Amino acid sequence: MEFTVLASSSKGNCYHVQGKSTQFIIECGLPWRKIRQGLNFNTSEIEFCLLSHEHKDHSGSHKDVIKAGIDIYTSKDTIDALRATGHRIKVVENKKQFTVKELTILPFELEHDVTNYGYLIADSEDKLLFLTDTFYCRYKFEGVTILAIECNYADDILRANVDAGIIAADLKNRLLKSHFSLKNVKEFLRLNDLSKFREIYLIHLSQENADPERFKKEIQQLTGKPTYIAGGE
Repeated sequence: MEFTVLASSSKGNCYHVQGKSTQFIIECGLPWRKIRQGLNFNTSEIEFCLLSHEHKDHSGSHKDVIKAGIDIYTSKDTIDALRATGHRIKVVENKKQFTVKELTILPFELEHDVTNYGYLIADSEDKLLFLTDTFYCRYKFEGVTILAIECNYADDILRANVDAGIIAADLKNRLLKSHFSLKNVKEFLRLNDLSKFREIYLIHLSQENADPERFKKEIQQLTGKPTYIAGGE
């Protein structure tokens, strides 16, 4: 599989995955025209879209995705929140694996302020693990080759910004209860099997509370694996 970041921030999220014979996107939180541009206007090749949750920076273009004839797979709670209807909407359930062509996909629930799913996506060669907008993951995984994981903030940077009045205390509390910190990413990596890891993508970094170069350096030192900072909108 090849994992490509179209955009990854609170302004919008979208990721393209090229499998052995199937292309799909994860999230559609960018304007549709920007998603099309990011895909070199080859949207007819996109088989489906996985949505993690209802927040606009992840789902904002879902209507356009449906209009383009692309199936959307997500939780019932997300579907209800978006008021999405039609045969292109596919309900997935926590820890119930399903298949699309050569891909097997396992949704699993994460800790956020709304229902939110991570996804383990596998073909005969690779396993892609995707998780974002969560402060905790209760599961362990084996055989993952590509990891895309939120690394939203560092505790010390967040504290300094609160003390300086840059970040409000109530926003700090929300981040602590809904987003992965650098510390939590490290703990997650320590608890999981890294033996087959090929690459790590740190996604959904906060503009104010993250240090991309520091995050990349510390994760590479911890894992010994190539680590990339997701950029974009």
